[in-house]
Amino acid sequence: MKCAVLGDPIAHSLSPVLHRAGYAAVGLQWEYDAVRVPAGGLAWFVAGLGEEWRGLSVTAPLKREAMILADVVSDRVTLAGAANTLLMAGGEVHADNTDLPGAVAAIRERYDGPIGDALILGAGATAASTGLALAELGATRIAIAARSASRASDTVAAIARHPSRPQIRVLDLATVELHDEGIVVSTIPVVAQTPGLVARVGDVAVLFDVVYDPWPTPLALAASRTLVSGLDLLVHQAALQFTAFTGIAAPLAAMRAAGEAALRERSR
Repeated sequence: MKCAVLGDPIAHSLSPVLHRAGYAAVGLQWEYDAVRVPAGGLAWFVAGLGEEWRGLSVTAPLKREAMILADVVSDRVTLAGAANTLLMAGGEVHADNTDLPGAVAAIRERYDGPIGDALILGAGATAASTGLALAELGATRIAIAARSASRASDTVAAIARHPSRPQIRVLDLATVELHDEGIVVSTIPVVAQTPGLVARVGDVAVLFDVVYDPWPTPLALAASRTLVSGLDLLVHQAALQFTAFTGIAAPLAAMRAAGEAALRERSR
C-alpha cells in the first residue's frame, strides 16, 4: 500500500521518516513519500490515485482544500475548518484532523496542570487546530496575535465553534505582550520570532512552539519552564494518522526516536 505527505514546500517534512519508521517497527511493507502539490492542485492529485493508495497526510497550503474535496468529513474537520488527513476507503475519501488531538496529547505529555488563559501567535490553520485543542483542555480565554484582524477571522470562527465557547480576542502580533496567559502557542516561523517578540512573550509558564526544524527556535531558547516542541506535535498527530491508515496501534517510541535522529542529523 502507498501513503504520502503532500504540501508546498514539502522537502523539509519529517513525516516520511516517522511513518516509515512505524512501518518498519510493525513489519509492514508499505511506502510513504513526500510529494510537492501546490495550492489548488490537491483535487487533481487525488483524482489520479490508484487503488494501491491508502492515505495522505496534508500540510500547508492544502488543509482547507482537503476538507472541501472529501466525501466524508469528521467532526474535528468541521470544527477546525481544515483537514490534515485523507483516508481512501470504500471508494470514498474520508477527511480527519489529527492536529487537534495531536496537540492535546503533546501538551498533556509535557504539562498536566490547569489551562485558563492562552495566547496563540499566528492565525493560520494550525492556529485554529491548536486553539481548539486549548479549548478542549479547558482554556476559557484565548487571545490570537495576528498581523491583521482580517487574517484571524477564520481562526476565530473555528475556535468559537468549540462547545465550551471560550472568550476570544484578536491582538496585533507586532505589539502583543503577555498578561495573564499561562500558555503561549507559537505557530509562526522562525523568521517572525524577532528579539522584541521573544522579550515580550518568552517568559511564560508553558511554551508550545509548533516549529520542529530548525530547532531550537528563538522562543524555545528563551523558554525557562515547560516546553512543548513541534516534534511532540508531529509525532502525536502522525501516530494517529498511522493508526487510521493501517488499523494498527502506532509504535510511538520508534516513530519519535526516528524523528529525533533525523533532526540531529540535519543540525550537523
